[in-house]
Amino acid sequence: MKPISFEDLNGKVCVITGGAGVLGSSMVKALASVGMKIAIADINKEVADQVAGEIAAEYNAQIIGVAANVLDKESLENAKAEINEKLGPIDILINGAGGNSPLATTKVEQMEEKDIDHPEDTFYGLQLEGFDKVFALNFKGTLLPTMVFTQDMLKNRKGVVLNISSMNSYKPLTKIPAYSAAKASINNFTEWLAVHLAKVGIRVNAIAPGFFITNQNRFLVLDEKTGGFSPRGQKIVNNTPMGKFGEPDDLQGATLFLLSDISSFITGIVIPVDGGYSAFGGV
Repeated sequence: MKPISFEDLNGKVCVITGGAGVLGSSMVKALASVGMKIAIADINKEVADQVAGEIAAEYNAQIIGVAANVLDKESLENAKAEINEKLGPIDILINGAGGNSPLATTKVEQMEEKDIDHPEDTFYGLQLEGFDKVFALNFKGTLLPTMVFTQDMLKNRKGVVLNISSMNSYKPLTKIPAYSAAKASINNFTEWLAVHLAKVGIRVNAIAPGFFITNQNRFLVLDEKTGGFSPRGQKIVNNTPMGKFGEPDDLQGATLFLLSDISSFITGIVIPVDGGYSAFGGV
């Protein structure tokens, strides 16, 4: 038996959508550390190029930024052509693009009697445009890149897709119905696609991060005036057995494990990386 390592990932070509974000860039560092060739596909190419350049210099890795809109199939196909030209056939896809928006967030956690006559801060005040935007970004923004970026994997009869779920997929948090519904859909899609592609050599799994402070949720979990936790942020910490928010680097181990041949008989699962949140009943 050979020593267990991530050597099989060396030289593999990985596309990561949303790779320029807080969590995505930490994943890119993990990929670079094991010698992978990486394309950061982002709607903002300038930011993708900047992150790619910084991490490439730090790890002496081959990393490029590529313009791609995860909600536009033609944009994704153009990105794939560029990636194939510069890096080669795609071996691995990480669907990291996603996020929430204040437009799809209620201002109150639960309706009370006083809200009935003024429902604008509740479920009844949600704007459909905001709901559609968040659901599409998180679900369709995983489905479309998978359709495009796994084509090389089909030809090679081998590949890995890693989706990014969330704790909201298990039990929806208050205030964010669109994000919660979309992430629950990611779990279902991960299982469905894993079965669909199992016999053609493509594995499909997901990780479900617990609570990390990102650009998308900062407005919910931090108090702008004090810089400390908002009441909602403190509630999250109180219900996380480890008593803290996760650090971006906490996702690196699970990511490399699921991408590597170390997990070659694993497909269709979602691994929580959550400090025990999903195991805690609140008492």
